[in-house]
Amino acid sequence: MADDESIIEVSDATFESDVIYRSQSKPVVVDFWAPWCGPCRMLGPILEKLAADPSLDFILAKVNVDDNPQISMRYQVQGIPAVKAFVDGEIEDEFVGALPEARVRQFVEKLVPGEADLAYREANSLLATRHWGQAETAFRELLESYPQRNAAKLGLARSLLAQGLGCEAQALLKDIRQGSELVQAERLLPLANYLCTIDLVVDDLDSEPIEAQYRQAGRLLQRGNVEAAMDGFLDILRQDKQFRAGEPKHLMLGLFELLGDDDPLTESYRRELAMILF
Repeated sequence: MADDESIIEVSDATFESDVIYRSQSKPVVVDFWAPWCGPCRMLGPILEKLAADPSLDFILAKVNVDDNPQISMRYQVQGIPAVKAFVDGEIEDEFVGALPEARVRQFVEKLVPGEADLAYREANSLLATRHWGQAETAFRELLESYPQRNAAKLGLARSLLAQGLGCEAQALLKDIRQGSELVQAERLLPLANYLCTIDLVVDDLDSEPIEAQYRQAGRLLQRGNVEAAMDGFLDILRQDKQFRAGEPKHLMLGLFELLGDDDPLTESYRRELAMILF
């Protein structure tokens, strides 16, 4: 076996630390094998060659099933060679039997994040930590390199909306017509439409107070005061649940989508919205 830190021998006693724990930071491909197994001797060198490839950032963990029956039983290994790929502590993919090198490489490449994937992760982490301007820059660079990627369009739209910039976000969201990002885009679109029209509306001193309050909430959003804007939308709904055919409700839902389910504001204001509506 190649002498490389990306290739390790794993036992029943070390499986948790060497596979489950390590897979939190990079994929771990577990090769269940035995010395007497002919197909294992064919597959093993292929896996070791790929593990030594610097472009494929994964760990190969070798488990001798004869010496480690507990872990073999735990993962119901009935035929060998059996290969199971772990990501974030869970089995991501697997196969049984000796496959040609090209097929094994495809299996590994699906697990290992490429340059674009790493860039998406970094951009999304900027969103999660509310570094909106930096996230905007990161997603613009991604969109320049991958102009058809809906994930880049959605990420840029999120970063713009968080800064109160609705019109460009509106165009990006409308351009997402399919894929897993479509549902999120549809939830954010009312917010983009609203922010895009705020600057086009001229304040009318004779307008009803509730209309003025509605526009003021938009001004608050543009200044980054999300909590005060949410308070404004809720107050409008308390006065009139059907105001503008329920637009404030859809704006609240758009803000929940923008902030994420785990954000404290989402958790708190979702309860208040439910109390008002129901």
